[in-house]
Amino acid sequence: MVAARSPHFVPYEEFLAMEEASEGRHEWVDGVVYAMSRGTPEHGRLTGRVIGLVLTPLLAEGCELFASDTPIFIEAARHHTYADASSVCGPLVTRTMHDKNGRSIGDAIVNPTLIVEVLSEGTERYDRDGKFEAYKKIPSFREYVLGSQAERRIEVRTLHEGVWTTLIAGEGETIRIHGRDMAVDTIYK
Repeated sequence: MVAARSPHFVPYEEFLAMEEASEGRHEWVDGVVYAMSRGTPEHGRLTGRVIGLVLTPLLAEGCELFASDTPIFIEAARHHTYADASSVCGPLVTRTMHDKNGRSIGDAIVNPTLIVEVLSEGTERYDRDGKFEAYKKIPSFREYVLGSQAERRIEVRTLHEGVWTTLIAGEGETIRIHGRDMAVDTIYK
């Protein structure tokens, strides 16, 4: 998330109208609008590998996959954001907002099960801390996958019986993501 932000409170409906007209992406956090940084080729490559190798098998389980242009709305955190990738296992639930004329001005997923973020130097702290704290307020959220751009390193945070646990694997190691073992080197190949 980039430090540039709106100078005043922006109602969510107004933010959605602004976002629809904007060429860039922004986050809305309780009325404050932040510009989001753009990805790099390495970021896009790593995100694509995670989607292709890790998330695609979830389709066979009846899950749906979503790319980085799909917004996520976290009601309890009053937060509208974008993940690098996400998955919904079970019926998809969205929040649709309408303008004063009844026209739809935006839909966002509200029930992701698994969320992926590719860490960059500019977003790593926020993805690990602030964004994770917001995501944890989503009742359906069970798994958070963090991939490093700086090194071959995957971190998986999993919710089990109300407790979040963290597994980390690096070069030459295997990590469990959504019940499947995955070689870290395969993701970074």
